[in-house]
Amino acid sequence: MVFSAPMGQGEIHVLTERIDPDLLGRLVRETFEVMVKYVADIERGVIAIGGELHADAEALLLERGSHPASLWGANYYPGRGQGACIEFTSLINISPARGNPGMEVMDPTIQQRIRLLTIALIGDGDPLP
Repeated sequence: MVFSAPMGQGEIHVLTERIDPDLLGRLVRETFEVMVKYVADIERGVIAIGGELHADAEALLLERGSHPASLWGANYYPGRGQGACIEFTSLINISPARGNPGMEVMDPTIQQRIRLLTIALIGDGDPLP
């Protein structure tokens, strides 16, 4: 299921199943042209994708019942291949209380959970159609 909501600048979609490639392409081109921002809820297994700010996607997931400690921001770059399509960087990741003092997700276990969710719901770095 894909739930969409206008938030700030651009649409944000909550994914519980694989995103349609055409929608992904539109979201990539809509704001940043080469990538799209997203927030992964690693406990509930959902992703909020799109918009200008990770904070907007985070707010949408919080409204839908996500717990703040489960939310991690990242950027997806289609066409870079599986090893380089995810950038684990976002202002919402700065959380010393979670053991993450900077913008980049430092815990390899959390990175892996984000990676698996990204591959399942967004893609694995293939070029856009």
